[in-house]
Amino acid sequence: MRVPGFARLYAGLLLGRVGGSMTFVALVLFVLQRYHSPQLAGATAFMAALPGVVVSPLAGALLDRYGRARLVVLDYAVAAGALGLIATLSALHTLPPPLLLAIVAVSSLTNPLSWAGARSLFPILAPRHLWEHANGLDSSGHVIATLLASPLAGTLVGLFGGEWALATSGGVYVAAAAVMLRLPDPRNKAAQVGSVLRNAWLGLKYTLSNPTLRGLALTLSTYNIGNGLLAIAVPVLVLGRLHSGPAIVGVLWGLMGGAGLASALVAGRMSSQGRERQMIAVAILIATLATVILPFANSLAVVAAAIILLGLATGPFDIGLFT
Repeated sequence: MRVPGFARLYAGLLLGRVGGSMTFVALVLFVLQRYHSPQLAGATAFMAALPGVVVSPLAGALLDRYGRARLVVLDYAVAAGALGLIATLSALHTLPPPLLLAIVAVSSLTNPLSWAGARSLFPILAPRHLWEHANGLDSSGHVIATLLASPLAGTLVGLFGGEWALATSGGVYVAAAAVMLRLPDPRNKAAQVGSVLRNAWLGLKYTLSNPTLRGLALTLSTYNIGNGLLAIAVPVLVLGRLHSGPAIVGVLWGLMGGAGLASALVAGRMSSQGRERQMIAVAILIATLATVILPFANSLAVVAAAIILLGLATGPFDIGLFT
């Protein structure tokens, strides 16, 4: 934290992740509450992810060319504006589903700028001998955000409605952008030649030609498809079959964050060198078991047990993936 700029980076990244975790919960609950349509909730989650995934190679080239901090701020500002617009239009009863999907899709286009931009500043600002500590702070920040933000978002939806939950999430993004605004952004020492599109294409080609990177990309993408489905299925299960409220959905995601923190602390104490594939495989098997349990859940206790299992899987999965 004594490294110049690192405390500001960590605070901005933590606030951004709190905003993201709140949006993750609030947006799905908002659609279910406002439109009573699991299908639209699924389409909204899909449009919140797909455009960003498609343009992610271009985002990497932009970050290398134009600097990370300013583009992270840009994404946070776009997210805040989109959430504020959705909340305002919904409050005015002028938000048809196609417009909702369009706003979410446009906002998604800048998501990779903060996903990769803030994270890639860690090894730039921190000295080499402090990288492990920086990575530890980064991982804990992600779990802390999930642990705090998810119950908060669910409670806001339950007490004040989805519009206020989305507006609050947007406010958190504004705070994150304000913190990151004056962050020192070291210039990339490597010479940037060629167009941004060409560099993005070269980066994509390198990833696809490298067996390790290709395998990790395939594993992570398919794993996240399952998580995306659960983002819709769990709220529908809790609100529909079990007749509970939005706050319970938030608490369940908070339980997953707590279990993830515990498993990350345990897995982080074990040597992962040469065992990364086994750790990822075990984590996927645990997540699969949890997912199989959910369709047969007839009580909140069973759902909570499955969610905790999912959280326990995240620790070894993340450590195996990033090492």
